[in-house]
Amino acid sequence: MVTTEIENKSSSTESTPPPPAGVDFFKFDVILRFLLLGASVVALAVIVTSEQTELVLFQGIPVLQPAKFKYSPAFIYFVAAFSVSALYGLLSSLASIYLILGITASTTGTAGGVAYIGLKGNNHVGWIKVSSVYDKYCKHLASSIAVALFSSIVTILLIWLSVYTLQSRVPK
Repeated sequence: MVTTEIENKSSSTESTPPPPAGVDFFKFDVILRFLLLGASVVALAVIVTSEQTELVLFQGIPVLQPAKFKYSPAFIYFVAAFSVSALYGLLSSLASIYLILGITASTTGTAGGVAYIGLKGNNHVGWIKVSSVYDKYCKHLASSIAVALFSSIVTILLIWLSVYTLQSRVPK
């Protein structure tokens, strides 16, 4: 009984083992943060520069109609959220990592949903597809959303890395 208690006390006071040899989590963390920053900035640049004006028929009258990201609340939300994500990539902190994932994931889904309606339309509610008219604009949006998905994946990797490094510091 006494030896069991001594063995339990000595094993509980041991420090956690070091990470596997050759693995430098600090460098990996820094690389992921730069990837997050770069992906967020690219997604922002592509969506902000997406603009196209086409001659469309409106009630039988030809009208020059522009398509811009700022005409859709979902895309404005996208720009705002990825501006925060880019700032996070620069000034990241562990306390806000779950918030950033929630913001980037929700805005990517929102923008993707609106872009899908633009691509396919919705006959049930009378929304026509606009990608056949605004092809350049829609390609910009699709590229921006693709980079945003990459950014969300990088954020998940940062969360996993942070959880792992925090878990490895907790005494067992």
